[in-house]
Amino acid sequence: MPHRALEVPPEFTVWPDLASRQLAASVVSANDELFAERENLIKPEPPVHSAHEFGLKGKVYDGWETRRRREPGHDWAIVRLGVPGIVHGVIVDTAWFTGNYPPFISVEAAAVEGYPSPVELERTEWTTIVGKAAAEGDSANTYAVESGERWTHVRLSIHPDGGVARLRVHGAPRPDPRFMRGTIDLVALENGGGLVGCSDEFYSSPANLILPGRARNMGEGWENARRRADGNDFAVFSLAGEGLIEHVEIDTSYFVGNAPGWVQLGACHSPEATPGPQAQWFDVVTKTRSQPDTRHRFLSPADLDHPATHVRLDVYPDGGLSRLRVWGSLTEAALASA
Repeated sequence: MPHRALEVPPEFTVWPDLASRQLAASVVSANDELFAERENLIKPEPPVHSAHEFGLKGKVYDGWETRRRREPGHDWAIVRLGVPGIVHGVIVDTAWFTGNYPPFISVEAAAVEGYPSPVELERTEWTTIVGKAAAEGDSANTYAVESGERWTHVRLSIHPDGGVARLRVHGAPRPDPRFMRGTIDLVALENGGGLVGCSDEFYSSPANLILPGRARNMGEGWENARRRADGNDFAVFSLAGEGLIEHVEIDTSYFVGNAPGWVQLGACHSPEATPGPQAQWFDVVTKTRSQPDTRHRFLSPADLDHPATHVRLDVYPDGGLSRLRVWGSLTEAALASA
């Protein structure tokens, strides 16, 4: 028997779900997820249910569920929107949660640049966009939002505890215009990029990083073995041709406990198919802290006008990635030789 879905969707659902995993959103943190993990909140598919499926912690739910609270307070989960935007409405879907749903919810939002850690996000300034409101069990609870500000994160609070199957945050996308430059993905396999070498591909090849589309799970990215020696892991790629790099994406989506601690991207101009020890590498992204389950975007240095033929992605000390994108334009020389 299906749960009580929306019979007449509210007007705000004409806007896309900015919190969808399909847009590279992630659930950054939650104060509790004893019964069911927080990542379920942003799955794009409808929640499913099996009446007879039990695990070591009890009934298995396709959603986020916290333990029974015995002290004052409430539970919460923080979601980084896949695309920043102006929120017009929120759906808190308690599908299949009947005796264990939260009787009240509230939603806050924040606008934070960069890729803050969970601790940093907890300390940031939050603005209420849905005040404490009643919620029903096994229902798609809808809440219109009138805020006209651009947000990057939302925090769902459930009062005092309970389970939520899905969170939908519908709104108008407002991406950072600085990342709207560039014409093609210079490293994409479909554009002529390729893997030329790597330090380790124990679980899966870094060639996956330049495949079309977004990874659908951890198995569609690059995962190396756990490094027990000194040094770090890396992968080297040839570009589609000599090009000028505008900005890059380094995506750790789905890598939660095994993402790199830091990432770095270098580039070089080499006549060789595989750059040798004499290659002169320059930084596109200096060694930078990375976050789990996050699509990171970095602008090239303002003074970077060196054409490149190869890039080298370093992860410190090891760890997995879903995708690498190197946005830019081919030089006139590359276009003439095509």
